[in-house]
Amino acid sequence: MGVGAANTLARVAASVGELEYVTPDFEAVLDVPNGGVLFALPALMASGLLKFTARFFQLPKGYYGLTSIFLLLAFMALARIKTIESLRYDAPGEWGKLLGLDRIPEVRTLRQKVQCLSQQDQATQWSAALCQYWMEATPEHAAVLYVDGHVRVYHGHQTKLPRHHVARQKLCCRATTDYWVNAMDGQPFMVINQVVDPGLIQVIENTILPDLKQRVPNQPNPQQLSENPLLHRFTLVFDREGYSPDFLKRMKKERVACLTYHKFPGDAWREDEFKSASGVCSAGLQVDMKLAERGTRLSNGLWVREIRKLTERGHQTAIIATDYVSNLAPVAVTMFSRWSQENFFKYMREQYNLDRLIDYQTEPVDDTTKLVNPIYRDLDGQVRSLNGQLSRKLAKFGAMNLEEPIEPPAVEAFLEKKSSLQETIEHLQNKIQELKAKRKEVPRHTTVKGLPEKDRFEQLSTQSKHLIDTLKMIAYRAETAMASLVRETLSTPDEARRLLQALYQSEADLLPDHQQRTLTVQLHHLANPRFDKVIRKLCEDLNATETRFPGTELRLVMKLGSS
Repeated sequence: MGVGAANTLARVAASVGELEYVTPDFEAVLDVPNGGVLFALPALMASGLLKFTARFFQLPKGYYGLTSIFLLLAFMALARIKTIESLRYDAPGEWGKLLGLDRIPEVRTLRQKVQCLSQQDQATQWSAALCQYWMEATPEHAAVLYVDGHVRVYHGHQTKLPRHHVARQKLCCRATTDYWVNAMDGQPFMVINQVVDPGLIQVIENTILPDLKQRVPNQPNPQQLSENPLLHRFTLVFDREGYSPDFLKRMKKERVACLTYHKFPGDAWREDEFKSASGVCSAGLQVDMKLAERGTRLSNGLWVREIRKLTERGHQTAIIATDYVSNLAPVAVTMFSRWSQENFFKYMREQYNLDRLIDYQTEPVDDTTKLVNPIYRDLDGQVRSLNGQLSRKLAKFGAMNLEEPIEPPAVEAFLEKKSSLQETIEHLQNKIQELKAKRKEVPRHTTVKGLPEKDRFEQLSTQSKHLIDTLKMIAYRAETAMASLVRETLSTPDEARRLLQALYQSEADLLPDHQQRTLTVQLHHLANPRFDKVIRKLCEDLNATETRFPGTELRLVMKLGSS
C-alpha cells in the first residue's frame, strides 16, 4: 500500500471498486512541513480552484478523489514543488496530513490521474470557464488586456519542432509559442498554445478576439456603439510585432482599441511640445512623465493618436493608439505598464517552472496546417547572411583611404587592395542575386503535408500542459491576492512575495476540533518579529472569510504560534 498508508480499510474497499473516493479526515499533528500552504486555501477557493471541476472532470472510482488531486497540485505549485517527480523526495505521509489523508499518491499514480483529467479537451473547457469567471469577477481588469507570446524551448528528441527565435537567449531553437492574455497588473486570464506560430496578428484575429468578444464584460451595446463612432469594446496592448496599419484598421472596424509601439516614428519632436503628466500604474504607484501627442496618418490612411514620452536623457518613445476617448496620461501609463506581463513570464519561469513539460507524448499535426517552407527559410537565411557580409565590405570599401605618401609603390599597393575588395563585393552581389532568384521560385509557405519526410514533425501533447498551466495560473492569482493583503502592513512592499514563499514552506501544527467544527492551522514563528506582525494581520483577514476545508465541515482558523 506504500509508505505511510494507514487507512487500510478504505484502500481495500477502493481496490475492489466499493469506494467512490476517500473523504478527508484530519487528526491532530505537529510540525507538518509546508503546513503554511494551507493559509492559501481561502485565496485558492476564491480564485475558482474547485468551482468548475465537477462540471468538466471525472475520475474513476478509487482512493483519491477529484478534490484531493486538485488541492495537491495547487499546493505543490505554491510550495515550489516544481515537478511531479520531485515528490519522490518528499515524505508522502506529511503531504497527506495537509489533505486529511494518510498519504498522497505516488508519482506514477499522480501522473495517471493527470493523464485521466487531460483527456479530450476537458482542460481547455475548464480554463475557458475560469477565464469567464475571472473577467466577470473583475470587469475593470478585463477592459484593458495585454497580449504577448512566450516561447517555450524544447530540448528533447521526441520530435523536430519548428525553430523559433528566443529573445532571452538570442538564439533560434526548437520551440512552441504560448500566447498569454493578462490583465494590467499581470494576472493571467487565458493562454493559447501554437505549435506552428502564425504570428501575433493572426493569433489575435483568428483565436483570441472571437473569445474575448464573448467573454469581456461591460462592453458597449450595439446602440451605444452606433451613437458614438469613437467608442470601443475593450483595449488590446501588444508590442511591435503587432504593428500593422492594416491590422489596426481591421481592429478599428471590430471596435477594439489597440495600443502598440510605433515601428517607424520618424524625426524627433520639439521638446517644448512635451508637458508634465501623471498617472497611476498597475502597482498603484503614481508615475510622472513628460508627454506630447499628435494625430498621425498611417500608410493606409488610418488616423491614430501618436503619443511620445520624453526621458531624462532626451530619448523619445513613440506609441500609437486607436483609443480616441481616453485621456492622454492613462493611455500612456497603460502602454508603459507592459513590463507587468514581462515580469509575469520571468516570475513564472523561475518560481513555477512554467516551461517544464508535463509529459513526453506527441500528437500528429493537422496536414493542412500552414508553416514557413524550410527550403525558403534556408535560402532566406543565406541571403540575410550574405547581405550582412556585403554591408561590412561596402563600409570597409568606403572608408578605405591612402594614408601613406603618394608614391608609385604605395599607390599600386593601395589600388591592388581596393581592387581585391571590389572583386569580393561584386562576387557577393552576384551570389545574392542568384540566391534571390532561387528564393523567388520557392513558395514562402507550405503545409505540413507538403514537407519533405526529413522535415516532418509532431506536436507535443498539450492537454496535460494546459491543465497544469491553468492550475499554476490559479496559484499565481491566489498568491497575488495574498500579496496585496500583506503589502498593507509590510514596511517594504517589495518583500511581499518572498514573505509568502517563506510562509508556504513553513511548518505548522494542525489541530482539528470536531465538536466545534474547526481546523486550526497553527503556524510556527517566522524569521523575525516584523514578519510575525504581518502574518498576524493576515490571519485576521483569512479567518474573516470563514473558509471550510473542501469535503469537510471544518472551518479553517489561522493562527501564529502558541499565543
